[in-house]
Amino acid sequence: MQIQNMSRLHAEAVIEMMRTFYASPAVFTNGSEAIFRADVEACVSDSPYLEGYVFIEDSRIVGYGMLAKSFSTEFGKPCIWIEDIYLLPSCRGRGYGSEFLSFVEASYPEAILRLEVEEENEIALHTYQKNGFDTLPYLEMKKNDGASPLPVTKSQGSI
Repeated sequence: MQIQNMSRLHAEAVIEMMRTFYASPAVFTNGSEAIFRADVEACVSDSPYLEGYVFIEDSRIVGYGMLAKSFSTEFGKPCIWIEDIYLLPSCRGRGYGSEFLSFVEASYPEAILRLEVEEENEIALHTYQKNGFDTLPYLEMKKNDGASPLPVTKSQGSI
């Protein structure tokens, strides 16, 4: 597998994968077309906050990853949030997720790496633990800025 920077040429393939990923039990919200397109646009533009990557096997896109940049005052250093990791079902179990995590760690050796995972996603949990991730004992909270409604969560139904 090759890891490449996401470009506009990859946009539609990535958005199609995002539709599948965000409709799965792996994430809490369903997302929306507007959010998917905004995310990809941030990845392929000069946004200082988000980076996007595609995973290539035999000249085809088999997955993608997105990283958000911040600073952790708790740990006193840059923080890279691994926002999305998605692989086509036919490419899972080949070590590609671990390969991407190693890529991120090598790219940001001074940063703390963080991610969110649904408790029920046992395969992802195993992958993250195998790659040295520990569970933090926090509840995550959010507040919508009021500018646009949040996507409907799985428990509330689909959009």
